[in-house]
Amino acid sequence: MRRYLFGRAWQSIVTLILATIVVFIGVRALPGDPALALAGEDRDPESLRAIREQYGLDDSLLVQFWQFVSHAARGDLGVSIRTGESVTTMIANALPVTIELSILAILIASVIGVGTGVIAAVRRGGPAEWAANGLALLGLSVPNFWLGLMAILYLSVALGLFPASGFVPFLTNPIDNLHHLILPALILGTGLAAVIMRQTRSSMLDALSADYIRTAEAKGLSPREVIGRHALRNSLIVVITIVGLQLGALISGAVVTERIFALPGFGKLTVDAVFQRDYPVIQAVVLITAAAYILINLLVDLLYSVIDPRIRVRGDA
Repeated sequence: MRRYLFGRAWQSIVTLILATIVVFIGVRALPGDPALALAGEDRDPESLRAIREQYGLDDSLLVQFWQFVSHAARGDLGVSIRTGESVTTMIANALPVTIELSILAILIASVIGVGTGVIAAVRRGGPAEWAANGLALLGLSVPNFWLGLMAILYLSVALGLFPASGFVPFLTNPIDNLHHLILPALILGTGLAAVIMRQTRSSMLDALSADYIRTAEAKGLSPREVIGRHALRNSLIVVITIVGLQLGALISGAVVTERIFALPGFGKLTVDAVFQRDYPVIQAVVLITAAAYILINLLVDLLYSVIDPRIRVRGDA
């Protein structure tokens, strides 16, 4: 197990290094000159030279990359070119919003996806399975931005059930916080719920046809015990893996949902930084997203080997 842990940790470090290089080069490949955007109307050569010198824009790419990596290793992600604010502070303010939204979306998607997946597997061939498959197909097909706009139009504007936009910190007012986040979390979790439903259904069908299920039924266990304690418990191994992987995807994929509902999370921060050619902010948000995704994948791999006792890491005794 120790050898496996070392190998996975080393792979994650190499992946993070490669992701850092790709992020740095990709940001520099964006069209436009940040010095021109920062100078505004005052674009005389002297002003542009001073701006480039102040932010190191005239240095070679190798020097800029080394400065970026060395500062990031110490927790210093630079200063925003547009606002002059610390990028670390900006991310510390935006990241909790996206994390809370993603976790809430995961919870909603898991409840809906696992529930409908179990029903579809148990009621195979009946109207319940057709309805669950139809909802899953709908959730995978409908874009989040359209579903979000429709939800705002009917549930917020027409019925007044949820706020159309805005955010309230959890510590300020927990009830109001959930009231603002429940609708965007539901929209964000729709596609994930469809994926979880399909995987749960497939895993449940495999489990229900296994020998240990027939043995449990022959022992006289009730259908609820057979499904809950045996079939579902083993089926959730795959589902947990998918949920863990999708958490990283939600953190990076919440951009559209956050923009629609005007949430001050990673989405707004990223889009604003791209439009303003704010290199330090773009680098930081993309790098942190990549690091979070790599870390979550590592934890999922490790938890998978712990959750499923049938897994034996190669080389273990």
